[in-house]
Amino acid sequence: MSSRPEIRKSAANGLTRQTPLTCTGHTRPVVDLDFSGAAEDGYFLLSACKDGKPMLRQGETGDWVGTFVNHKGAVWGVSLNDQATRACTGSADFTARVWDCVSGAELAQFPHDHIVRSVTFSKKDASQLATGCQDKMVRIYDLNVASSENNDPQKTLTGHTATIKKIIWSDENTIMTASDDKTLRKWDLRAGSCVHTRTFDSAVSDLSIMNTPDGDIITAVVHSNVIFFNNIAEMPIKQYTLPSKLNTACLHKDLKTFVAGGEDLKMYKYDYETGEELEAHKGHFGPIHIVRFSPDGELYASGSEDGTIRLWQSSPGKAYGLWKGKENGDAS
Repeated sequence: MSSRPEIRKSAANGLTRQTPLTCTGHTRPVVDLDFSGAAEDGYFLLSACKDGKPMLRQGETGDWVGTFVNHKGAVWGVSLNDQATRACTGSADFTARVWDCVSGAELAQFPHDHIVRSVTFSKKDASQLATGCQDKMVRIYDLNVASSENNDPQKTLTGHTATIKKIIWSDENTIMTASDDKTLRKWDLRAGSCVHTRTFDSAVSDLSIMNTPDGDIITAVVHSNVIFFNNIAEMPIKQYTLPSKLNTACLHKDLKTFVAGGEDLKMYKYDYETGEELEAHKGHFGPIHIVRFSPDGELYASGSEDGTIRLWQSSPGKAYGLWKGKENGDAS
């Protein structure tokens, strides 16, 4: 279920302010989110929750589509392929599972030696799946050959000394991982080895990537800092310190703004070029664990300790989804 948002004008500065659309249904903290790619029939949003019931929603509105049922523990990580035909979930029941998004059927199950904290499909080859585990290992699976009789990883990467929290694919042969061991690592899958390690003063709590015509931009969150890299082997291209301990951040595809959230319950928007704070909204009733932009960039979704997902407009006042837009009067 989702509640209809409101659009209001601030009397103080005349700017349009927003109340986010709130998506309910989960009963415990929402800890991860992933959008599919954009298609003719829209796009979709998948959520991970400690209630063990990952949910698929219509991306533009937050309307519930279905729940994947079988996990026996909290779900910590989720991933959707671009076409929203396959979903992957990682759980405290020591498994990663792949699902059919149309039928809801479980297609494959991959056992692990500990809690699975991160799962992600390669965006360039959705048959490739990477998982990060509390046993400090990264596993790579080829879904073209996986079956109930063959569910072993194609590669196992070792080197981290603590839980692996996030994984991103740069290309089909390169991934990056963030860990509680305070490192960010780059791996060459052809060699099966780490090719660069960057160490920080605190754990890397979030990691995401934006593919641009001029190359990748990697966003990392370390304590209250949002750090942007073209290459983690080189110095950051930008780094900003926000007024709260952060858990998550995400860069808009137009490279003009980024959003971030954390322990002070606020959803922040900043100017990517200058580091100026543009917006700060308090919509959640618990710390914000994850934020991600939709594939068209029109909204961003946040997941919180309060058990809700909230959808926020990138351009408040614009008609989009359930938002009527200020030109049509206030939404009700």
